[in-house]
Amino acid sequence: MKTSNLLEQIEDLRKSMIEVAVEKGFSSEESIIMSHKLDQLLNQYEQEKRLRKHRRPF
Repeated sequence: MKTSNLLEQIEDLRKSMIEVAVEKGFSSEESIIMSHKLDQLLNQYEQEKRLRKHRRPF
């Protein structure tokens, strides 16, 4: 997945999660599910960033 697309997904989910948390509470099931998904996307982004760094020629 392209990093720019991943960053867009992260930002969109972050905004949605904040809206849900404000409306339904930070400990609502929906907020927690979205938080876990956001964690997965952030971990994926960091992993791809590390891989790109190691693939760069000097």
